[in-house]
Amino acid sequence: MLPAPTTPHALASPVSARSWWWPLVIFVLGAPLWLQVWEPGMFLVINQWCAPVAAEFWTGLSLLGNGWGLLAVTAPLLVLAPRLMVAWLCAAPFAVLFARTGKFFIESPRPAAVVDNAQMRVVGELLHNVSMPSGHTLTAFAVASGIYFALTVAQRRRHWWLLVLAAGTGLSRIAVGAHWPGDVAVGASLGLLSGLLGHQVWIRLPEKQFAPSAWGLRIAAVLVALSVYHLLTEELDFAENHPAQMVLAVVAVLSLLAYLWRLLQTRFLKK
Repeated sequence: MLPAPTTPHALASPVSARSWWWPLVIFVLGAPLWLQVWEPGMFLVINQWCAPVAAEFWTGLSLLGNGWGLLAVTAPLLVLAPRLMVAWLCAAPFAVLFARTGKFFIESPRPAAVVDNAQMRVVGELLHNVSMPSGHTLTAFAVASGIYFALTVAQRRRHWWLLVLAAGTGLSRIAVGAHWPGDVAVGASLGLLSGLLGHQVWIRLPEKQFAPSAWGLRIAAVLVALSVYHLLTEELDFAENHPAQMVLAVVAVLSLLAYLWRLLQTRFLKK
């Protein structure tokens, strides 16, 4: 690995060598899951254990693995912490690559195609194929770890909940009957790897890339605007997510207005 340049944000957020072992450890420990040694028994236990909890809770967590939903959730970072917005966007291409590659080469059936549907809880559309890996879990961990590793060491001690929230997204995919535990384990592993790889891109960005007028943030703002359109016009994964989508659309719009105001202020000050 090439040494990172000594930019201010790079010095504030070193990543230890042992962090690179996390994805491999999760992948190896999850082997009995993705090798289907304990299936379908483990899936049924987890799925039924989650069944008493309202569907809206699980679909809401699942929304944190949807790209459009995540853009709206993180939209305030455009103004409050642009470095963190750019950080997770640097991890996003790796997440897309891993998810698409896995689903293209691995034709694994989903739980609904194997388990008697009367024995499991299914929320939303009944899915039957391209199960490995869990794209929602992979995305959630890529975003969470991209932000987490962009924090200072001291800040990471207070924001471990980011990774717990990503794990909750993975659990939700089992709870709604969409994925096997093995899909979630592999998704978490690849998501963490995406975050680490994205971090290597992020620490090499010059300081000017975090200014409101930087092209990276402008592109991020356009993506947030697109997320508003999708939140208002589409059903993102589940009908139960409609109220949450409306709330997130408001958050995204307010964040965009604040970003535009800051952009105008920056231009005015330059004059």
